[in-house]
Amino acid sequence: MSMAREDAAHRPVIVSCGDPSGIGPEIAAKAWEILGAALPFVWIGDPSHLPRGTKIREISTPAEAMLHAGSALPVLPHAFPAAALPGQPDPENAAAVIAVIARAVEIVRAGEGSALTTAPIHKKALHDGANFAFPGHTEYLAHLAGGARVVMMLAAESATPPLRVVPTTIHIALSAVPKAFTPELLRETVRITAEGLRRDFAIENPRLAVAGLNPHAGEGGAMGHEELDWMNDTLAGLRAEGFAVAGPLPADTMFHAGARAKYDAAICAYHDQALIPIKTLDFDGGVNVTLGLPFVRTSPDHGTAYDIAGQGRANPASLISALKMAAKMGAARAR
Repeated sequence: MSMAREDAAHRPVIVSCGDPSGIGPEIAAKAWEILGAALPFVWIGDPSHLPRGTKIREISTPAEAMLHAGSALPVLPHAFPAAALPGQPDPENAAAVIAVIARAVEIVRAGEGSALTTAPIHKKALHDGANFAFPGHTEYLAHLAGGARVVMMLAAESATPPLRVVPTTIHIALSAVPKAFTPELLRETVRITAEGLRRDFAIENPRLAVAGLNPHAGEGGAMGHEELDWMNDTLAGLRAEGFAVAGPLPADTMFHAGARAKYDAAICAYHDQALIPIKTLDFDGGVNVTLGLPFVRTSPDHGTAYDIAGQGRANPASLISALKMAAKMGAARAR
């Protein structure tokens, strides 16, 4: 094992608590019960927000997690002003949720953690309670990284073959997509995705499949003109630069097993074009990855699930997948 890989193996994954009124604390406790010392992680949050009976060990440095993960969930305490009522976000806690994310980023960037995994937040609750000015986690993390240009990738590694999807436009209305989906944005998305797959997934020459914007990729102009007007030329230019890019392809034939075997990631035009196939294939185990950051970040591919919070019903599968992927990506980046 190289020195870089050995160092990564001896640093825990850092987990920000997310919204304490959602399922984040519950799935963190369940993930520790399953993973234990096999994948040490540190949970940052208010210990009183964890489910009653959770075995915890309050620590002062992330390094201590490597010693205690087998016997208790390592916790870096972060005080919150209010109790966590399941399913009922408290505006008083909004600023602390945001502060925990920033603290977790600082820890990872300082080299005390191998990667960051973020538990779900509720954007409206943060906006209402603390004037949170970002559309979501991804945009806030990019801000903390100094305005890094990033892309959101969703991954279902347990699918056969695996599926990774990148929406080029994300949290905007469908009516706004044709204007926002530009040659410049597509080129940037392809470049960041390819670099991320090389750096964090050890894929030397990533194969990317690009979906058309329109049904049947426009069908020669019968169902839209973006493919003819600029997508064909843009992708030809990227291929001339050395990128292994196919498309524009009809999105309705890109996601069956035979098609998935031909690429390492699918670049989609808009949110639902990317997220519907991955959530259909692996609703419980999908992982949200942010490519382009100066640190590794993953997240479970679900929300706060207020409707089942505090009932002991939350499935930790996506968080466990996110933790495993974070550790693997951290090791790849260290190499």
